[in-house]
Amino acid sequence: MNVTMNPDSQSAGHADVGLEGRSGNETLWGSDVAANLLRALAIPFIALNPGASYRGLHDSLVNCLGDETPRMLMCLHEEHAVAIAHGYAKVTGRAMAVALHANVGVMHASMAIFNAWCDRVPMLMLGATGPMDAAMRRPWIDWLHTAQDQAALIRPFIKWDDQPASVAAMPESLLRAWQMTNSSPCGPVYVCLDAALQEQPLTAPVTIPDVSRYAPPAPAAPDAGAVRAAAARLRAAKRPVFLFGRGARTRAAMDLRLALAEHVDGRMLSDLKAGAMVPSDHPLHVGQPFNKLTSEAKAVLREADLIVSLGSVDLGGVLRIAFDGCEPPVPVIHAGDDMHLHNGWGKEHCALPAVDIGLLCDADAAVAALVTALSVSVRPSAPDLSRSPGNQVPPLKDGRLTMHHIAHALAAATDGQDVTLASLPRGWPTARFPNHEPLDYLGKDGGAGIGSGPGLAIGAALALKGSGRLAVSVIGDGDCLMGINAFWTAAKYGLPALVIVANNQAYLNDVLHQDSVAVVRGRNRTNRWVGQAIDGPTPDIAAMARAQGVDAVGPLASMKELEAAMAQAVAAARLGRPFLLDVSIGREDGRPQDGRR
Repeated sequence: MNVTMNPDSQSAGHADVGLEGRSGNETLWGSDVAANLLRALAIPFIALNPGASYRGLHDSLVNCLGDETPRMLMCLHEEHAVAIAHGYAKVTGRAMAVALHANVGVMHASMAIFNAWCDRVPMLMLGATGPMDAAMRRPWIDWLHTAQDQAALIRPFIKWDDQPASVAAMPESLLRAWQMTNSSPCGPVYVCLDAALQEQPLTAPVTIPDVSRYAPPAPAAPDAGAVRAAAARLRAAKRPVFLFGRGARTRAAMDLRLALAEHVDGRMLSDLKAGAMVPSDHPLHVGQPFNKLTSEAKAVLREADLIVSLGSVDLGGVLRIAFDGCEPPVPVIHAGDDMHLHNGWGKEHCALPAVDIGLLCDADAAVAALVTALSVSVRPSAPDLSRSPGNQVPPLKDGRLTMHHIAHALAAATDGQDVTLASLPRGWPTARFPNHEPLDYLGKDGGAGIGSGPGLAIGAALALKGSGRLAVSVIGDGDCLMGINAFWTAAKYGLPALVIVANNQAYLNDVLHQDSVAVVRGRNRTNRWVGQAIDGPTPDIAAMARAQGVDAVGPLASMKELEAAMAQAVAAARLGRPFLLDVSIGREDGRPQDGRR
């Protein structure tokens, strides 16, 4: 049903668009149209850092919608606002909204936008510029915050953008943006609203269409001939191997994947970049989920007589490593529609793989088609919440805690509890915390941009609040420090994110890079720590978190301290409060004790 926002209507006529209680002669504004369209789309939240360029929209969200959705989430930085929306989308598969202040807000947010783009998540970003009419600009500040083509700042890593030239054009622009961001393959979209249009009084009716008629379409089905060919290959295969990449985080989707693999007795490989697509402790699963291909996974691929890629993030890279830079000597089936987003600016599409049968569709749509073609019997799997850490506490490393101790303490404190790992650092012992459920682990941040961890943790906690699942993120100290004030939003809105900082007082990833360079060049490897250590002084991360209103404990240096603090943190999260643990973990051999040369 279409709804018309009529500036001459009485207050009773406004009720359908959320303007209850307003006087019959009160003026409607351009931004009221945008706000009511967001409400009509049932967008639950809009994350933002306040900015004058969208003051009109801000007013409409507060005074036009009141307590109706989207609910406003105030953030202290635009990068956190986008990261929160990213974490929310990773859990739900649905977009929420983000508001960005002019060009400066877009520039602040650009790293997080890139992460969301590389991770292929949906997100509706609303920006603002102008006034585009120079005669309406305030001196100095409006000129600084006006851009001729603001989306050019981020266009290489968004799916679509628009800048409607009139208030009447806003509904179509926003509806198209919503449709595109939520259509496979997903990606963030950006709609820039001219500040003058936001603050323009309505002089003619503006119709908000029935949004149900503009819903995102279902994912495209794969070509029937390609499905038949792939099914024939699977029937004939004796040693098929499945490579799982991006897919829906639902039990139904996981059950279909498992049924397909079990039907053909196919070995399964999981990618840490994509998250939990199949149980990592299933009898057919090979080893642990990998970031870089393990020797065990490489051996299984080399023994395969058929390789089936379902949404793989970097199929070409995996195959090159598995077969020492050569094309695979066995047939390869690949399902995915990611190529629709490849634009040439970035290389996040990774290496071009050799593929014998391509299913150009959403990976889950391909699985469903293959299940039907092979007459696979699908049975719902029972959830498994057990994560017993065992009686053996891992030994200390040079007197220090390790990732294994963190995993052991977390498993003990949460056994029998649904847990979603929103972020994991390098070296996490996946064997101690296996993935059973689709939401057990959400995967990497997409663009490998440090600083995303806090925002992703909060976004996951937002999506999971009230679900019975605990949102837990294990992040590095460098990642945490870059986004530390994101925790203020968690405290303000009571978002129960449990964040564990694996603190090695260094940018360890770069330490390892410097070490490899030193080895190649025959230079002093102990110098790999120079310019990498986060000490002298050592930041007090727990104190910084408490300054944002979040309960925090640390630094923790013993197993006894860690176990007690972990129990306290899990109890707080169960009660709906965010909590941070700062855990001092071991560092690589060769570093001087004081962190200096």
